[in-house]
Amino acid sequence: MELSLLTLETYSKEKLIAYLNEFINHDFSKVVQLLYRIDVSEAKLKKVLHENPNEDAAHLIADLIMERIAIAKKARDSFSKDDNNTANTENDYPINHDDEGAERL
Repeated sequence: MELSLLTLETYSKEKLIAYLNEFINHDFSKVVQLLYRIDVSEAKLKKVLHENPNEDAAHLIADLIMERIAIAKKARDSFSKDDNNTANTENDYPINHDDEGAERL
């Protein structure tokens, strides 16, 4: 169960559910480790499982993982855009010249 968040992003929901079911049935601690590693709240997991007792646990957990992946991806994209904007802002500020001819921002 040594998957990275980037690897999980490539999984379809069905593949993720099958993957989770395997570990739910054989080694649930690995599911817990995965959720911890990708920062899915334990409280949120417990709440979702408690509120949906008749639902397939793997399906519910897959939804939480996919939600977390979407948040992480959005954050990465945001930082990527911020980095690009920062790189381009150096030339966005006008240069003022004082009476002595020195440049200043």
